[in-house]
Amino acid sequence: MLAENKFEILKDLVRQYSREEIIWTNGYLAGLLAQNETRESKETIVPVSVKPTIIYGTETGNSKKLATQLQTVLKKNKIQSKVIDAFQYPVEKLEKEDFLIVIMSTQGEGDPPQNAVKFFDNISNSSANLSKTRFAVLGLGDSSYPLFCKAGEAIDEQLARLGAQRAVPFQKADVDFTPVAEKWFAEILESLQQATIGKTDITSSIVAPVTHKKTYTGIVRHKVVLNDRGSNKETHHIEIETDEPVVYEPGDAIGFYPENTTTETLEIATLLQAASRSDELKTKNIRGLSKKSLEALSNLLGVSITETKADLLDILQKYPIDAKVTFDAVITLLLPIAPRLYSIASAAEAHDGEIHITVNRNVFTVDGIPKSGLCSQFLADFPKEGSLPFYIHKNPNFRLPDPDKDIIMIGPGTGIAPFRSFLAHRDATGAEGKNWLFFGEQHFVSDFYYQTEIQEWLATGVLTRLDTAFSRDQKHKIYVQDRLKQKAKAVSEWLDNGAYLYICGQKEPMSTDVENTLLEIIASEKNISSAEAKTILENLESQGRYLKDVY
Repeated sequence: MLAENKFEILKDLVRQYSREEIIWTNGYLAGLLAQNETRESKETIVPVSVKPTIIYGTETGNSKKLATQLQTVLKKNKIQSKVIDAFQYPVEKLEKEDFLIVIMSTQGEGDPPQNAVKFFDNISNSSANLSKTRFAVLGLGDSSYPLFCKAGEAIDEQLARLGAQRAVPFQKADVDFTPVAEKWFAEILESLQQATIGKTDITSSIVAPVTHKKTYTGIVRHKVVLNDRGSNKETHHIEIETDEPVVYEPGDAIGFYPENTTTETLEIATLLQAASRSDELKTKNIRGLSKKSLEALSNLLGVSITETKADLLDILQKYPIDAKVTFDAVITLLLPIAPRLYSIASAAEAHDGEIHITVNRNVFTVDGIPKSGLCSQFLADFPKEGSLPFYIHKNPNFRLPDPDKDIIMIGPGTGIAPFRSFLAHRDATGAEGKNWLFFGEQHFVSDFYYQTEIQEWLATGVLTRLDTAFSRDQKHKIYVQDRLKQKAKAVSEWLDNGAYLYICGQKEPMSTDVENTLLEIIASEKNISSAEAKTILENLESQGRYLKDVY
C-alpha cells in the first residue's frame, strides 16, 4: 500500500498519461521490481558451513597481511575462518581440515621462511589422508630470483601428494602482489560459496606466468665513503647515472647481479683441475651455501660435511676431493647468484636521471678467516665510470602517504637510505606533512651519514624533528629505541594525530627492539595492557600506517 500523499501524486501523474504511456510505465515498474528481487537474492548469502583455516609463512609480514585481508573478505561474506601462523599450526590436525588455505613466501634457495620450516618439514614427512580436504596455496616471491615461489609450490605439491584436492589452482605472486592476491581472494570466495552445491574441484596445478623485470644499464658517476677517519664502518654513497628514463618511487629498491671475484673462482677451478674454466663460476652461488646445497655436495664428494652454511672454496679446501669428482659435476649443483636489493636513497624529482644507493661493506670472520658480503664487496669495489646492470624492485608496501600526512621515520645505519629519498621527494614537491627522523650509528663525528643534507632539511623546515643516537659516544650505549622512549609522549601524540610510522634497517635485533619499544610506549601512554597495545600496532599495520622494510 502507498501512503495517502504518495497515492494522490501517482493518480495526478497517471491522469496525464496516454494508454501507451501507462503500458510503458507498467513494464518499467515490473522491471524495477524484478531487478530489486535479483539484487536481494545476490546480497543474501547463505552462510557456508565450511570454516577454512588460513595458514601463513612469512619473513617480512606480507603473507600475514594477506591472510588477515582474506579473513576480512570472507567475514564480510558470512564465512567464518581462522588465521594461524605456520609455526603454531599443529600438523596432526590436517586430516580434520575441510578447507585449507596456505599463503607462503620463499626465502634463500627456495626455502620456506623461518616461521614455516617446522610446518614444511612436518608436511613433507606426513602420511596423513587428506582425501576429504580441499586446499589452495598462494606463493609470494620475487621473479628475479632463480627459485621463484618455490616454497609455496612445494607446499602445494605436498598437499596434493597427501590426497587433498585443489579448490583453486596454485598461484604465484611477484613483488607487486596486491592485484594477483585480490583476484585469488575472489576465486577462493567463489569456491567456498559454491561448496554446498558440489562444485567440481580443480586438480591441475596452474601457475601464473613469470614476468621478468626490465634490466637497465647505468654508469657509476660518483662514489664516496660516508664515514670519516677512525670509523669502524665503510659505508659508500654511490650515484648511478642513466640515459634511459628509469621510473621509480620513494620506497622502491634497486636490484643488482653481483659476480664472484676472479681470485675466488680461479682457486675453486684450480682445485677441480679446470683452471681455464674459472669464468663459468662468476655468476654461480659459491658463498654461504645452504644446508640443502651442502648435503648435495656431501653426497657428490662422498664425505660427511658438518657445516650448515659455508663457502664452496672452504669446503673444497677442507675435505678431500676424489679424482672422479669433475668440475662439471660440481657446477651442476650450483644455483645462479640471486640478485641483491638496496633501498634507493634518491628521489626522481630531486635527482633527475640518477639513482643513489647507500652501501655498507659487510665484513665478518668465519673461523678466524676474514670474509666480505658478496654484493657489498662487488659494489664497494666497482670502478667509477663502470657500466652497471640493474633493475627496479617496486615496493608498494613501503610508500609515502598523501603529502599532507605526517611521518615518523626510524632508520639507523644504512636504514637511512629510503628516508633520504622520502625527504628529498617531499622537499622537491612541497609536501606539507610533518617529518620526524630517528637516526643512529656508532659515532657522531665519523658516522653521521648525509649530515649536511639532514641539517639543511632541518633548517628549512622540511625535517620537523630530528633525534640521533650515536651508540659509542658515551659510556652507556644509546640506540634509536632509547630515543623513542625519551620522546614517548610526542611519539604517541603524532600517532594519535594520524602520523605514519616507518622502520628501515636490520631486522635483528634493531627492528625487533624498536617494535618492542613502540609497544611499551603505546601501553604506557594510553595506560593499557601489552595485549591491547599490540592490537593497536597491528591495526596501524593493517591500515597501512605502520610500514617496515627490514633485512
